[in-house]
Amino acid sequence: MPTLKIMRGRASFRKPFLATLATLFAVVAIVYGSLWMYAVRHPVPGVELGFNLAHDSHYDKRTHSQSVEDVVQGSPAERAGLRVGDRIIGVNGRALDTDIASDEAYVRGRPGDPVELTVERAGEPKPLILHGVFRAAEPARTPEGLAKSSARQVLRLFPIPFLLVAFAVLFLRLEEPNAWLLALLFCAFVAAPNFLNPLAISPALRAFAFAFRAVFGGMLAPFFYLFFAVFPLPSLLDRRLPWLKWVGLLFGVCIVLPGLRTGDPSLPRVVAHLIGSRNAAFLNAGLNYDLLFLGIISLAQNSFMAAVPPEARRKSRVILWGTVVGILPISLEKMAVDFAGYRPSFWLDTVLVLVVFLYPLSFAYAVVKHRVMEIPVLLRRSARYVLVQRGFIVLMFLVAAFAIALFTHVFSRFLRADTNIGMALSAVFGIVLVWTSAPLVKRGTMRIDRAFFRSAYDSRIILHDLAEKTRTVGDRRQLAMLLENHVNQALHPKTLACYLESGNGRLAAISGTQPATLATLAVSAPVFVELARRGKAWEVPSGSAGAEELTALQHLAPECLVPILGRESNLIGMLVLGQRRSEEPYSGEDKHLLDSVAAHAGIALENISLAEKMAERMEADRRTAQEMEIARQVQARLFPQKLPAMNSLEYTGACIQARKVGGDYYDFLELRPGRLALVLADIAGKGVSGALLMANLQANLRSQYAMAVDDLPRLLASVNRLFYENSGDASYATLFFGDYDDSSRKLRYANCGHLPPLLLRARASSQDQAPDVEWLRSTCTVMGLFEDWHCEIAEVQLAPGDMLVLYTDGVTEATNADGEEFGESHLLATLGSNFRLPVGPLLQAVVEAVQQFSSGSEQQDDITLVIARSLA
Repeated sequence: MPTLKIMRGRASFRKPFLATLATLFAVVAIVYGSLWMYAVRHPVPGVELGFNLAHDSHYDKRTHSQSVEDVVQGSPAERAGLRVGDRIIGVNGRALDTDIASDEAYVRGRPGDPVELTVERAGEPKPLILHGVFRAAEPARTPEGLAKSSARQVLRLFPIPFLLVAFAVLFLRLEEPNAWLLALLFCAFVAAPNFLNPLAISPALRAFAFAFRAVFGGMLAPFFYLFFAVFPLPSLLDRRLPWLKWVGLLFGVCIVLPGLRTGDPSLPRVVAHLIGSRNAAFLNAGLNYDLLFLGIISLAQNSFMAAVPPEARRKSRVILWGTVVGILPISLEKMAVDFAGYRPSFWLDTVLVLVVFLYPLSFAYAVVKHRVMEIPVLLRRSARYVLVQRGFIVLMFLVAAFAIALFTHVFSRFLRADTNIGMALSAVFGIVLVWTSAPLVKRGTMRIDRAFFRSAYDSRIILHDLAEKTRTVGDRRQLAMLLENHVNQALHPKTLACYLESGNGRLAAISGTQPATLATLAVSAPVFVELARRGKAWEVPSGSAGAEELTALQHLAPECLVPILGRESNLIGMLVLGQRRSEEPYSGEDKHLLDSVAAHAGIALENISLAEKMAERMEADRRTAQEMEIARQVQARLFPQKLPAMNSLEYTGACIQARKVGGDYYDFLELRPGRLALVLADIAGKGVSGALLMANLQANLRSQYAMAVDDLPRLLASVNRLFYENSGDASYATLFFGDYDDSSRKLRYANCGHLPPLLLRARASSQDQAPDVEWLRSTCTVMGLFEDWHCEIAEVQLAPGDMLVLYTDGVTEATNADGEEFGESHLLATLGSNFRLPVGPLLQAVVEAVQQFSSGSEQQDDITLVIARSLA
């Protein structure tokens, strides 16, 4: 199997490559985090003019300016004419595009150098040009309380939780794209805060820090939307607008490039020239916030929409609230700052940043506790094992972070005169620490595995116990769970899937976690044919047929395939075991015990199949009768349950079915107050087929009957079209639809190939004379037989005492023992002799007459009647 060998070769190369790439990524991120934490703790005295900026020196991206909070008396700023409330918009003739402390004039300035400030002042129509001279900066002496000082110290640890969670997940799931995307997203959060005091580090490291912040800070919103658009499954928004995430990434690239020099992502200058700096800042901020909120919307869609698979919905819900609580408040605050000029207090800003601290911690909890990303944990084996092993990894990261922080702190004291050497040594120390800790982590993990697995049950005892218990199982799922639990206890595979026969030549996954593509497997695949031929536990082959099938199983990381054979040596089940957690190969004794278990499981599975077939036959008749009774009850609910009140008409209807269900249908529809539709239909067919067509016709009619008042032909044409499209070529229905107007006593009707209803005219001169009879004959052909179908509408006037009788052929074609039909003559005679009865008793009299006439033979067709009389 050359293809499989190539695949394995690539797989063996891929993991070291990804590990190296992840290590380099971690080094870069840790170096930036260390630089940021170093810079915020070690402000380097530079040059100053003797003024303080508003709100902790925050640069206003909206106006590209910074406000002056106060001016020191006797300072160069006071001599230059700078005042409180001035807004600095330029330095040395250049527009201010970053924090003033990061401006080139401040970075390269020396005491005594001249500097030119461009400021906006209230009441002045034009910006003012002020000239000053730099002096050596004095260290700040503003006293701070213990609470505020402690809060600042905590905030200076901002990168640590994000880096810990990002790279803990990444190193555990190197081949998982979502783990890489999560690492990119959390690095973007690390780059989000401003890089204060950049003068504390050397120009080379400053350039690196600005580039890192520009790249990851600019990609924060695009990465945020991209992650939640595709994790754990593509959201509804992403499925409808799949291009949106690529547009977001393109936008991120567009704002990254202009910010590489300053570390402040922003739209290209050409955009600012076209629409103005302020509008460009608004546009930049607005697009970023749009992507953030679209990410939250995507996560919410995956959390609550019924169309999302339950497992994906569970994972999304676990991280939804942590995301909303952690990200939404700080986003709303930043929106208020960017769009409304709001200046939050120190404590509000601190609280919101601390809430953001909780976001990576909540994500870590979701990953470890709720497995929102499938990190391999032995939850069922031992809770202690999980805590110790994962705690060891977290401890190693904490130790590494502490070591880097301690190294940086110590050397910063000894090398105050040369911070470049200190930072270079810190970077080298971080790289060496990451490289040297990898083998230590691996050895520690292996020792934990051996320590816990040494106390496990003896695999021989566990598997022999399993062989005995397979004899007593009663169904496939019970058998699969039994196999899974005992094999996990005995051999500790990282993955385990149990496939059992499901019919149609396929094996279905009964236990384990598999993607939808692996829910069933074809028994006829070459690799499974070979597995059945061998009949024994088989290590994943490296050189025979079946590469395609093994590639499909790659998600399960198979290392050992165990066939479950039937009496005729056919494959009726299979166990797919992944690599053992101890990383040891499956021994010959392991395979022998697995073969014994599979043999007992095969006997149990065949016994289960025989029992299922016997149970199916015993239940068939009872189930059929029960289903028919349910169908009868359902169909009975399709007939009218209440009669709309009419002032000039009394009416009733009934259907006596020949079987439990039938194809006759009658209905009374209130088109609007004072307008009543009398409907009677007869479906070509009886029993279940007739009932299904009847339900289809009724649904089509009831969903559209409101248009009958204005356009009855259009209603019937629409019903005919739907009935034609949803029924077979030989299916059709006869139908009578009458629209009765209560105020005028007029009846508009369409007779679609149905037996002509009888209109019995009452004679006012004598009550003893038989009524005159009119037949409401067909106005069009039957429904559902022709696609091109039209109907005509007829109209009759009802007088007080007139009676309308609608009926199906089950009335007139009822036969007696001699084969004689009841016929229209018997129907008219029955109606005539009972003409003066109310409609209810009259209908009952007709039904009894038909049943009495055919009492010597079985009822062959549904008996359905509708009788209506115009009241005096």
